[in-house]
Amino acid sequence: MQQHHAHHHPHSPPAPAQKPGGGGYYRLAGKLVLAVLIAAGGGFAVWRAGTLISKSLAPQPEPKKVVEVPIKDAEWREMVEDLEKISRSYRGRVGIYIKDLETGKTWDYNSDRKFPSASLIKVPIMAAVFEKIRAGALSLDTQIRLTRGGRVGGSGSLKWVRDGTSLSVMEIIYKMITESDNTATKMLIDAVGMDYLSSAFSAMGLEQTNITPEGMSLSSRPVRRENYTTAREMGSLMERIYAGELVSREASEFMLDVLKHTKSRSRLRKGLPLGWEIGHKTGLLRKSCHDVGIVFSPRGDFVIAVLTSESANYTMAKNFIAKVAKLTYQYYRIDSNYAALPAGRGAV
Repeated sequence: MQQHHAHHHPHSPPAPAQKPGGGGYYRLAGKLVLAVLIAAGGGFAVWRAGTLISKSLAPQPEPKKVVEVPIKDAEWREMVEDLEKISRSYRGRVGIYIKDLETGKTWDYNSDRKFPSASLIKVPIMAAVFEKIRAGALSLDTQIRLTRGGRVGGSGSLKWVRDGTSLSVMEIIYKMITESDNTATKMLIDAVGMDYLSSAFSAMGLEQTNITPEGMSLSSRPVRRENYTTAREMGSLMERIYAGELVSREASEFMLDVLKHTKSRSRLRKGLPLGWEIGHKTGLLRKSCHDVGIVFSPRGDFVIAVLTSESANYTMAKNFIAKVAKLTYQYYRIDSNYAALPAGRGAV
């Protein structure tokens, strides 16, 4: 049976993760150097250089974002009515969790239903690796060698890299998230161990999100012990990253920065305007298609997790996720009469 809830919480949002830096000179200098780097190359080298620039140029944190026109109660109610309508009509299984990080308003739809996690599992894996780093067992500069047996098919470019190549933990995390690289994921799992990951997930407070060797299989057929997660747990991880509370503030800032560089342009990204920033992670495997992230909008930042399974095809699932994102955009954008748009206007 489908379930949905709308919650109104007092105005006590979590403090956003403060990025290193602040001030016009830092932002201008960072953009200038990044522009030169981007002109010379791309990918991880640019991102890493930008991260180092951010840390070196900015001794003081940026002030907390001020939202002048947060979403109103009536607008929120209208938005979730539209979201519920399209969710009920979707031909497949759906789990959604949305939380406005400015007002604390929350809406969820089957948010505790378990779905095969697919590549969403890579977010808690990333967090678990940072726990190892905090404990001193690893560092971002630790080198891991790619072996022939460590190669995995599917997403990512590392499967084409020469045997014996060494990569830093920082590079591997970046590949795992931005490209959803399966070889990078296996390298990290082999480095820290499956048993450690299971215990780390529990220590994070994840009750439904699990990890198994079989669940990491790329088989399109059902597996004996699947990896599962829920929209609520994935949304909660994103909220803790945003608040600077997952592992540590520094680790959360790093994770959020990596999530902002995810290369996928479908699903949530497709439903939002190009000018809006989003940090997110997609997943697609065994008839499951997901996207979870943090949207940075002019009317307040919000967490959005949309999980689907048993859809007729992946295209339908991707378009549904984009439709959910576009519907939220209709209410979070700064525009006259934006809340008066008829239901369904945000269809993709």
